[in-house]
Amino acid sequence: MGACGLILSTTAIGQDMSHGADNFYQSDKVTIQKVTFKNQYNMNVVGNLVMPKDINQSLQYPAIIVGHPMGAVKEQSANLYAIKMAEQGFITLSIDLSFWGESDGQPRNSVSPDIYAEDFSAAVDFLGTRTFIDRDNIGVIGICGSGSFAISAAKIDPRLKAIVTVSMYDMGAANRQALNHSLTLEQRKEIIADAAQQRYVEFTGGEIKYTSGTVHEINGNSHPIEREFYDFYRTPRGEFTPEGSSPLLTTHPTLTSNVKFMNFYPFNDIETISPRPMLFITGENAHSKEFSEDAYQRAAEPKELYIVTNAGHVDLYDRVELIPFNKITEFFNQYLK
Repeated sequence: MGACGLILSTTAIGQDMSHGADNFYQSDKVTIQKVTFKNQYNMNVVGNLVMPKDINQSLQYPAIIVGHPMGAVKEQSANLYAIKMAEQGFITLSIDLSFWGESDGQPRNSVSPDIYAEDFSAAVDFLGTRTFIDRDNIGVIGICGSGSFAISAAKIDPRLKAIVTVSMYDMGAANRQALNHSLTLEQRKEIIADAAQQRYVEFTGGEIKYTSGTVHEINGNSHPIEREFYDFYRTPRGEFTPEGSSPLLTTHPTLTSNVKFMNFYPFNDIETISPRPMLFITGENAHSKEFSEDAYQRAAEPKELYIVTNAGHVDLYDRVELIPFNKITEFFNQYLK
């Protein structure tokens, strides 16, 4: 499994997946300030507020929230997008979802789709109460699993005025059915049963068990998707271990909480987001393309499905030569006044 989910890819073994990658991009055109704010459950959410250096704080600016891939943290992909969009004149906020990175939540690496969605609304609370933010023009970029969490938030939070997803995973469908609907009902029931039994172990003081996430080594038999995620999460290209965690735990959700995704249906009622616009960006060769296509089909206008030629799933995390920042900028310039 990759950090986002299950396995099936068209990525060629041996491909140089680090080419053009710049996950830890820095810019002398912006300032970055660490901020902390509460979500509705009184949990601290930590983010990086990124602002153009030439900002005039007596004016009001549109803002964009950026959510990281599932199992990642803001330092992985989200900061890159936040910095690049701030260079285009937007104020941006990359956040650590609850239970991950620097944000609150115990046990660490727990899955809670409802709280993840709440974190995006809490980010709107924070941005919308800054004097230099135009609270009527706040958008969101959700990368990988955060695409589905941002959609979940937008369905019940009309303050999110424009929604972009990149390499989106429907984390519900990915866990219920796997890619290309390859998980059988019996296999799903077995996963649920294992998690239920593990609850007894942990309730009585036993060791927490983790699941999925990115493998820690690859060999000649490794699946192309394992290689794709490994190249980002387990090499200097994108590896990042938050303080207090361990490289052995990064990207891995807890087993007993991961089944919460089985009850997560982010695309149900997605059409109710209209007339707020949605842009779904996916790679031509992305193993996750089916999720963006599904969301696009279900969504109401205005909507657009934008397919990046010669790009895979993880390519759009950090390969700046492939990420269509111009397209994203054009979208937000149009819909965030």
